[in-house]
Amino acid sequence: MIIKTNGFTEILSARKMACFAGIAPFEHRSGSSIYYRARVSTMADKELKKTLHLAALSTIRLENDLAIYYHRKVEEGKNKMSVLNAVRNKFIHRIYALIKNETVYNFNLEMS
Repeated sequence: MIIKTNGFTEILSARKMACFAGIAPFEHRSGSSIYYRARVSTMADKELKKTLHLAALSTIRLENDLAIYYHRKVEEGKNKMSVLNAVRNKFIHRIYALIKNETVYNFNLEMS
């Protein structure tokens, strides 16, 4: 991500990075009464998306807060790929939060 964002100087927000990586879902409407389900963009950086996908798959196999989130959402009936996409999005938002706050990731945070 450092290389893709040129040291976090080109893509300044986590939302823009999610769009760049093809993770942010977009609503699709046609006319006034026909609605389609939200989909991610196909014009994404495929290498970055693949790397985030593999990181998300590795994360949900371990015991951590993202794995608990993933399993809870799947048990609620959510689609596995959409929950995995949400985990990838959480990765991006956490990375940008660490960069913005200039801190190191603390794994043992209390869940509120």
